[in-house]
Amino acid sequence: MTRITQHPILGTFHLGPEVTITVDGRSLPAREGEPIAAALLANGISVFRFTEKAGEPRGLFCGIGICTDCKMTVNGVPNVRACVTPIKAEMVIQTQRGVGKWHE
Repeated sequence: MTRITQHPILGTFHLGPEVTITVDGRSLPAREGEPIAAALLANGISVFRFTEKAGEPRGLFCGIGICTDCKMTVNGVPNVRACVTPIKAEMVIQTQRGVGKWHE
């Protein structure tokens, strides 16, 4: 599995140990400290959200937190930018639909 470890804007990712994250109900391996987007891409996931009006799929676009194409719901919080948010053990990540909903 190929991992992104270097980014032209964000620099070098200092990866920690392998951890488990849950993405849409599936347990997947990730490396602590890598961006969520990098972990998802390493696991073959490229769709992070669906647009509100047309339901079109979106994924990684700018990769530096400027656009909103990589917004996901993380630990019940919607609109988290997956490209700049580092992985932590036991994260629960969901593909976001539209503007997202808060989960308690």
